[in-house]
Amino acid sequence: MNYFGFHLVFILPPIFLLGWVQRQPLAGMGGFRARLGIPLLMLMALVYTTPWDNYLVWRGVWEYGKERVIGTIGYVPIEEYLFFLLQTLLTGLWLYWLLDRQDKPISSLEPYPWVRTIATGFWLVLSLIGATMLQWNWGVYLGLILIWAGPILALQWFIGAPYIWATKGIWLNATLIPTLYLWIADRIAIANEIWSISDVYTTRLYLLGLPIEEATFFLVTNLLVVQGVLLFLLFGNEKELI
Repeated sequence: MNYFGFHLVFILPPIFLLGWVQRQPLAGMGGFRARLGIPLLMLMALVYTTPWDNYLVWRGVWEYGKERVIGTIGYVPIEEYLFFLLQTLLTGLWLYWLLDRQDKPISSLEPYPWVRTIATGFWLVLSLIGATMLQWNWGVYLGLILIWAGPILALQWFIGAPYIWATKGIWLNATLIPTLYLWIADRIAIANEIWSISDVYTTRLYLLGLPIEEATFFLVTNLLVVQGVLLFLLFGNEKELI
């Protein structure tokens, strides 16, 4: 299997399925905001992730089989850029499917200062830990993930803690289900040598056979998508949406 084949088997089918079962395809709830939310996040994911991922490949943190890709832009395979967009679309459509089927409105948007403080502080601390890990080779990949995602996740919680917390049931399901699915898909891709993760720049810790760094990457990226879309839909617009 090549990288494009990976998309055909694991990524595109659930996207088409979720698009088909939406009562309002690609819209979910919220009218114009919902139609704009996922495309905007896709663009942001592409712009924000491109330099970071190019650095990872240049550094040798992860590699791909040259015969398994169509070509590269910079150091990164074309299919990888496509994956930035497709993962955002997949997770966003799953979130819309959940939002479209909730059976009760948001009952409270209290500030929950303790939630904001704990969540924001948690991601800031992880960002600092990530920066510290960069001084050791084994901590490079995990450290780069944490300093890349941690500040944005902290900012999302600082700005939108009441909105995220008020939709915590949907937030949890919207994050965990795509994450588990992508863990399985990534494990299969690594086993088929579509790409490989460096032993030098990783902790060599595994979760269900998957490098802990890869598991962390899919978790934080799905958090970025889910929280980003929720805040775009809900911030200042909750009465019209839910």
